[in-house]
Amino acid sequence: QISVEALPADHEKIVEICKLHEIDPALAVGGAFVQWQGEMAWDRDNENHVGTTVFALVPDEDEPRRGRLLRERGYAEIVPVVGRYEMDDEGGLVLVTEYETMSSIERFWFVNPNLRMRTSVVKRFGGFNTASFCAESRLADSSPAPAGYDKAKAEEIFQIGSQHTAFGW
Repeated sequence: QISVEALPADHEKIVEICKLHEIDPALAVGGAFVQWQGEMAWDRDNENHVGTTVFALVPDEDEPRRGRLLRERGYAEIVPVVGRYEMDDEGGLVLVTEYETMSSIERFWFVNPNLRMRTSVVKRFGGFNTASFCAESRLADSSPAPAGYDKAKAEEIFQIGSQHTAFGW
């Protein structure tokens, strides 16, 4: 599960992370507090995918659809990091982060209000790379279904054993 709470630019956590990265808090437009808890079929005992992070958005002066993404905790390395964000022409959010020993590129986009797709590529220095594709569905939501939404078809698609990725797996 992933939970995201939008934070305004003047929120104490946004101000704090800007100061951590020595960036003027007045340049931030906001950010988020993110919590996650998950598991994967191949996890070993005591492996846990639980955590929290805060990030702040600092847009480029000339183009607000791209800028710096300040994080207190990175995705691939658990250290404070400054990455880049960009909204692409198709409405996807692209995050690029360079770490000391690796780099990551992630892209997020919504297929509909309740289904988000995510791809990521992590390149480790020395040649070991990983790529992933995820489909993430919203759990409990009281918002109305989008026009043309077919509940029976959606339930059929998400039955165990019937999931397919864009790669055909």
